[in-house]
Amino acid sequence: MSTKPSAGSRPLSPFMLGQYYRFQWTSLLSFAHRITGIGLSLGTLLLTGWLVALAGGPQWYAAYSAQLTAWYGQVLLFGWSWALMYHLCNGIRHLFWDIGRGFELKTAERSGYAVVVVSLTLTAAAWAIACYA
Repeated sequence: MSTKPSAGSRPLSPFMLGQYYRFQWTSLLSFAHRITGIGLSLGTLLLTGWLVALAGGPQWYAAYSAQLTAWYGQVLLFGWSWALMYHLCNGIRHLFWDIGRGFELKTAERSGYAVVVVSLTLTAAAWAIACYA
């Protein structure tokens, strides 16, 4: 007879929230890295559309630009630019992990906060330069 606990009494996945798994900041950042990667892929379609409109002539460009300068276009562009900055900063964080640095819990948590703050700062700076240059 086996003394192993049955599968029904153990958590099945670390992704199960609640009594089996405590929420972690680094888990949220990992999930955000994946989502921003997908967002960057979709945002590239936005950039491609802009290039096609540019090549299509003044009428196509004017029509496309009108969409990008509308409030919803600005929201999409802001989200895409933040995703780019976040993905860049978090990618640099992962490069440090690849060389074996920053795995300590406190360091990982602090570097995660730094990634968020720096990505928001870079996004704001890029928009300030673009809007006022």
